[in-house]
Amino acid sequence: MVETEEKKEPAVRKEPERRRVAIVHVFSSKNDTIITATDPSGAETLAWASGGMMVKSDREEGRPYAAMQAAINVVTNLKNKGIFHVHVRIRAPGGVGAKSPGPGAQAVIRTIARSGVRIGRIEDVTPLPTDSMKRKGGRRGRRV
Repeated sequence: MVETEEKKEPAVRKEPERRRVAIVHVFSSKNDTIITATDPSGAETLAWASGGMMVKSDREEGRPYAAMQAAINVVTNLKNKGIFHVHVRIRAPGGVGAKSPGPGAQAVIRTIARSGVRIGRIEDVTPLPTDSMKRKGGRRGRRV
């Protein structure tokens, strides 16, 4: 019995390809939607757009259509830079203002998802007050 020994090459471990991830910060109030895409540390801005840049009249800035156009603009810039994975952070005015995001936030997420960019996680980063600021309107509230 002759055993033939075949020399096997050692398995070369391939380094996992480092995928580039961006964080998309969406500030959505009743009057405007601002979208900023940064690197994971948040220090470097890769692309940004707002609802006011997309429409002519002031009252249209906070609408879903303006937010959609702004999101398309930002996603196109990210794709040109080779980024196809994003995490989304949604922020409403918060504090003593509205705690829920405006109508543009949902339109932005829908547009990003449909544009071929993978969404990793979606989180709400609205600042919540901890009994620190007084709401405007005075002691008896806003009188209409």
